[in-house]
Amino acid sequence: MFNNTKTKKYLGQHLLKDKNIANKIVNSLSFIGYNTVVEVGAGTGALSNYLLKRCNDLYLIEIDKEYIFYLQKNYPSLRNRIIHENFLKWKPKKLNNFAIIGNFPYNISSQILFQIIKYRQYIPECIGMFQKQVAERIAAKHGNKIYGILSVLVQTFYNVEYLFKVTKNVFIPKPKVESVVIRLIRKTKYLNCNEELFFKLVKTAFNQRRKKLFNALKPLNNKNILKNNILEKRAEELSYSEFIDLTVKMDC
Repeated sequence: MFNNTKTKKYLGQHLLKDKNIANKIVNSLSFIGYNTVVEVGAGTGALSNYLLKRCNDLYLIEIDKEYIFYLQKNYPSLRNRIIHENFLKWKPKKLNNFAIIGNFPYNISSQILFQIIKYRQYIPECIGMFQKQVAERIAAKHGNKIYGILSVLVQTFYNVEYLFKVTKNVFIPKPKVESVVIRLIRKTKYLNCNEELFFKLVKTAFNQRRKKLFNALKPLNNKNILKNNILEKRAEELSYSEFIDLTVKMDC
């Protein structure tokens, strides 16, 4: 275990200390349709150690310089595959088809998901540790109060599978919340509608989620949907497929 530095609260660092949980997370990877794995927030290598046993094409991304030094020293075989960068700014220039895995920092886990969606054509699978409340939002179905932008966008492109819960006691320092590991399996690389309009529609609809869509979508000033009965509903009542259908009608 890495003891030479304190975890940094502003980076949302909680180190996984339970080897059984680490192994279980890594074993959740399917390796169907890809050979390359990118670990986000490798930290002290809790997952990396087990990933090396299953993956011959592994890359580690870490933002903390002290952890970078630790990883380079303890995983010399990966020295040229350890990337010192903020994942939210990272662009997969050289990698083509890879899975994402990680004990994601809670303070940026939603942003990590948006980044995965952005580069989904490269990412067929993701195994991630999330705060329990965030995991519930990701998997929430329409009609649920916690269903929102994150739910719609993730479910549009990925099938969401709730794998297992993780207690607070397996982390250093111990977080204040429970955690959940989920799996995302890509559905499709492309939308059969105007993608830019789809994202704009979903975000606009949920910006005023208490209003019926007729009022919430007025900023879009689109005459093609004014007489659509679905506008009597609120954003949280629409499934991701209904948002896609609405986008198609708006784009006529």
